[in-house]
Amino acid sequence: MTDIAIVGVGATPQGKLPGSTSLSLAVDAFIDALADSGLAKDDIDGLLTFPGTTAPEQGLNYLRLGEELGMNPLLTGSLSMGGASAGSLVQMAAAAIQAGLATTVACVFGDAARTGGSRFGRASGWGDSWGIWGMFGAAANSALVASRHMALYGTTGEQLAEVAVACRYHASLNPAAVMRTPITVADHQASRWIVEPLRLLDCCLISDGGVCVIVTSMDRARDLRQPPVRIAGMGQAHTNQTLGSKDWLAVPHQRTAVHDAYRTAGVGPGDIDVAQLYDNFTISVLLWLEHAGFCAPGEGGSFVEGGRIRLGGELPVNTAGGNLSESYMEGWLHIVEGVRQIRGQAGVRQVPDAEVCLVTGRGMSLNCANAMILTGA
Repeated sequence: MTDIAIVGVGATPQGKLPGSTSLSLAVDAFIDALADSGLAKDDIDGLLTFPGTTAPEQGLNYLRLGEELGMNPLLTGSLSMGGASAGSLVQMAAAAIQAGLATTVACVFGDAARTGGSRFGRASGWGDSWGIWGMFGAAANSALVASRHMALYGTTGEQLAEVAVACRYHASLNPAAVMRTPITVADHQASRWIVEPLRLLDCCLISDGGVCVIVTSMDRARDLRQPPVRIAGMGQAHTNQTLGSKDWLAVPHQRTAVHDAYRTAGVGPGDIDVAQLYDNFTISVLLWLEHAGFCAPGEGGSFVEGGRIRLGGELPVNTAGGNLSESYMEGWLHIVEGVRQIRGQAGVRQVPDAEVCLVTGRGMSLNCANAMILTGA
């Protein structure tokens, strides 16, 4: 268990935000997180960013953000791991604070992907590796995973729909969510194919928005505005293998990341009250449920049936709507919702007596993964 806490979270409006830039959204999120924490700008001596998906000249560079904010931090840098970036940066901030390299670190994300034209439709893999086979877009990676899961275990499209329906129900309770109209399994099944077996409602959103997470020591956190949320456990795992490995489709490194987080926190799957599981596609949630030990391999589809992952169910998942319905902030809002659940500040989405939250992230060509356990002080 670490002695590091999240003490401030901030998020801009989400969706389509004409006139916004990655930089302006990051600045707004930073200001919001400062207000949430009760800290002043000069209290922040670490600044870490994820550049986002927009063109390099528009992306969120830590130098440009620091200049805009008028900061000269001791610790700074940018990291790009796609949907694994949020968790990785927060873990880097925790490690830096423990090492004495900084006392209070802001991890910041801003992206104008929706108005900036990002479509995530480039060739999958790196360089020119898979495009020659007609494999384009992030959906192609997860479609292969979904197809294999269906072939091996009998997973169905209706079971994938259960994930989409649960996330949309949670988003309907979240005034900040982009997609708030409830959907049914039939709606999911009627939505058009993107990459078979994934349909439109299996896929995450493309969104503009900004998010900031502020991290400091537990000693300092106790004197601040909000109840501290301890980063009780952390885990990361990565692989440089892709389609050349038969194990790649099962992304086994995700299991390693979650179980390292369990180990460092001294908890197990039976202790988790609420989970924020990275959901770039519905199949991702099934895999996380299996890797995190909530069910056996191959049983993710049956696990989500009957409302089990909805609020009021056995394991509420993605209680703000997730990437599928709240907004695609590449996992940053999963951390924000985890913090709010542990603080008891999620309003009508609040899971009663939520004391332990699992947050996961994954990115790039499914080869980066991380997990955190959040608890109260």
